[in-house]
Amino acid sequence: MATKVDLVKQVRGLNTYKKVIKSSFTELVPPPPPANEPNITVGQFFNYYDQLFYTIPANGFTESHEYLVRTSQEYIGGAVLDAEKQALIEEINSLRQQILDLSNAYLNINKLI
Repeated sequence: MATKVDLVKQVRGLNTYKKVIKSSFTELVPPPPPANEPNITVGQFFNYYDQLFYTIPANGFTESHEYLVRTSQEYIGGAVLDAEKQALIEEINSLRQQILDLSNAYLNINKLI
């Protein structure tokens, strides 16, 4: 004996659809920060940094002065050299060029002798 099943298709218009079906993505919105973590200002950060300066390890992959320097250099786009270091690098390059010039002059004198 066959059983008869009536299938009913319900079609909704555009105006009804918007009232019945939720179409926003609230699940993808990041949650608000926890209320128990205080937000600090940049000024407060540097006050804390000054207080903790000597307790921060000099070297280390994270939580160190080395990490702060590395990440800051990546952020600003390259290495930062102060004027004194830049002057020393230029002096080294100048001295290297003088050594090369003197070596070439010495070789030329030896060819003449």
